[in-house]
Amino acid sequence: MFSRTAALEHPVIRAEGLGKCYMVTQSRLSGATVGEPGARPSGRSPIWSRPQRRAKQDQQFWALRDATFEIAQGQVVGLVGRNGAGKSTLLKLLGRVTKPSEGRAFVNGRVGSLLEVGTGFHPELTGRENIFLNAAILGMKRGEVLSKFDAIVDFAEIGPFLDTPIKRYSSGMYVRLAFAVAAHLEPEILLVDEVLAVGDLAFQEKCLGRMREVGAGGRTVLFVSHNMAILSGLCSRGFLIEGGRLVQEGTMADVVSAYVASCRSSQSSRLAERTDRSGDGRLRILSVLVGTPAADGESLLRTGEDAIFRIRYEAARAAPLRNVQFSLHFFTELNQPVFNLWNELPGRQFRELPPAGEVICRVPRLPLLAGSYVFNVYAEVGMTVADWVRGAGRVRVVDGDYFGTGRTVGAGQDLVAVEQDWEVA
Repeated sequence: MFSRTAALEHPVIRAEGLGKCYMVTQSRLSGATVGEPGARPSGRSPIWSRPQRRAKQDQQFWALRDATFEIAQGQVVGLVGRNGAGKSTLLKLLGRVTKPSEGRAFVNGRVGSLLEVGTGFHPELTGRENIFLNAAILGMKRGEVLSKFDAIVDFAEIGPFLDTPIKRYSSGMYVRLAFAVAAHLEPEILLVDEVLAVGDLAFQEKCLGRMREVGAGGRTVLFVSHNMAILSGLCSRGFLIEGGRLVQEGTMADVVSAYVASCRSSQSSRLAERTDRSGDGRLRILSVLVGTPAADGESLLRTGEDAIFRIRYEAARAAPLRNVQFSLHFFTELNQPVFNLWNELPGRQFRELPPAGEVICRVPRLPLLAGSYVFNVYAEVGMTVADWVRGAGRVRVVDGDYFGTGRTVGAGQDLVAVEQDWEVA
């Protein structure tokens, strides 16, 4: 249960019963059909049916409800939760992008928002013009912008394209420019959604470094990410949001632990019964059998021993499947990517498969070190996503003698063991 924080002496953000409701329109067919009572009037053909009408019904959907909290100046806060939990909605309410349906939010200070790619930019204007436009939206004077202009351009790395209309920018260029403007114009409060995932690794590192500087400089940061390792290293405080409600707040470590435990319980259902999946459904993954099942639902493997992964599937139609790719992507519990298994390697492709069956992936001498890991499972048919389940299962790896020395490797801070040779040059 979410425990409301004690009142802060000088909060820069205060929410009281904050909520956002949307009206969702659902369609359903109405009207008599063949075989329904009253579908055939007297004297007419038994195949007659009234035309079906599509009736619309509006329903309320609360993206966020009853959010009450306070955030002090200089705090770096991470927002954690599943997709659709309400994290982005909360940032939009605090950034005045949308109005609340209930409650109030008090924000004391200039806000810099990086919520979606291209937010606050005009596609027909150049990068140079959009820097001044975005700064004006943030309430900056022209002199302030000019003093920061060179630093913004250098950080965004768009110098050769500065006078190009941004409608020709890639998504990565959009993000680089947007973050550079939001971070360098010194807002008292910085709201950052998971748009950093669009940038490359080097730029992500620059952004994280900049956010650390912002936090260390006494300004407030609210950061949404699914990368628990980044949140743990960047944030001192966290909020866990589930189903549109704040269910826990505290140190980032405690919130991450609660989130991981919540994900474990949601992944306990059988894979074939999971509804939180993507794809066109031409193929459906029924189960992934990994090693020896453990009592707690995890599967046991040992470092250095051969590992076998069995993927059972079935097609939507009783016809052979062509050009099928399978993938198992492994992560730590903090959502750090570890490695990927996939069959799109020379000699491993499945050009044709029966409409139902099982495929097997063998990994000789498993290099994973001791620990618990989560995997996603993915299937593609003819270069189109057929089925994709995130957090499809868990694997527990126990320590083993990977190098054949008679001693186990030990977990330490590493994730994988690497075969190696040493010699005197």
